[in-house]
Amino acid sequence: MYLTRLGGLLAAYQRRDPAARSKLEIFLLYPGVHALLWHRAAHWLYLRRRYFLARWISQHARNTTGIEIHPGATIGRRLVIDHGMGIVIGETAEIGDDCLLYQGVTLGGTGKDQGKRHPTLGNNVMVGSGARVLGPFKVGDNARIAAGAVVLREVPPGSTAVGVPARIVRVDGCPVYYADDVDQISVQDPVREELERLARQVEELERTLADGEKARRRQPA
Repeated sequence: MYLTRLGGLLAAYQRRDPAARSKLEIFLLYPGVHALLWHRAAHWLYLRRRYFLARWISQHARNTTGIEIHPGATIGRRLVIDHGMGIVIGETAEIGDDCLLYQGVTLGGTGKDQGKRHPTLGNNVMVGSGARVLGPFKVGDNARIAAGAVVLREVPPGSTAVGVPARIVRVDGCPVYYADDVDQISVQDPVREELERLARQVEELERTLADGEKARRRQPA
C-alpha cells in the first residue's frame, strides 16, 4: 500500500515536471517529496496526540526543505509541490487529491479563531507562485489560483481566481484539468477585460465625434 502510494506520487511529479528525468531522481532529490514523507510521519504522531514529536519532525522538515507543513494538516494523494521554497500550510488546512502547489504558496488563516481556520482545497486544484489563500473556505475541484493572487473567499469548482483581492472567473463548457496543464500565468482578468472594452468604446466615440466635427467644418457657411 505504501509503495503504491509512493509510486503514484513519483509518477505525478514525472508527469507534471518536464525537468524530472527519473523516479529515482525525484525520490532522492526533490524537496517536495521529502516534505510530504516527513509530513506523513508527523501527521501520524499528531493524530495520536504526540504533539511535541510531531512538531519536531515538521520543523526538521522545514529546515531541510524550506517547506512548512503543520502536522495537523490533512493532505490527499499525489500532491505535487513544485520547487516549494517558502510554502506554508496551516494546521487545519485540507488538500484533496492530485493538487499542484508552486513556491511561496500560503494556505493560512486570518486570525486567532479556534477550530477550522485554514482553507480546504478540492481535487485537482492548482495554486500559482506566491498565492495566498486565507480563511476557512473551500476551493472547489479543478479550480486554478493565479500566481500572486490573494484569495479571501470561496472559489467555485472549475473557476479561476485572479488578482488582489482575488476575483472569480467561472469556467464553463469542457472539463479543465489545470493541475495537469501546469500553466499558472495564462489566466484572464475580467476587470481588465471590461476596462479594455470600455476604452475601445470611448475611442470609437471620440473618432465618431471627430469625424462629425470635420464634416461640419467642411460644409459651406
